Amino acid sequence: MAKGRLSADMRDVERPSHRAEAGRWLRQKREAAGLTQRELAEKVGVLYYTYISQVELGQGKIIPERWPAWAEALDVHPRIFSMKMLQSYEPFAYKMIFGDDELQ
Repeated sequence: MAKGRLSADMRDVERPSHRAEAGRWLRQKREAAGLTQRELAEKVGVLYYTYISQVELGQGKIIPERWPAWAEALDVHPRIFSMKMLQSYEPFAYKMIFGDDELQ
């Protein structure tokens, strides 16, 4: 790969704003489920509840292998949860797979 190519390729990527959007959605789901950050951390097997805060603020990311546990804890269908995470964390891939349809 040519030197500097990665930064040029990443120029138009808006990951932080997409992560913040995912974080707001996750917080809404957590609150709707009646869970505190600490309770959610226990349900998804996270050692520190502050990780939940980081994810909700868009400063962290949930790895795909953990999506099923999060979906179950938040009472969201795993497919819907996965699509929302993909839409937020990998918007280009989401658009390639599903088109321009927005997921609520």
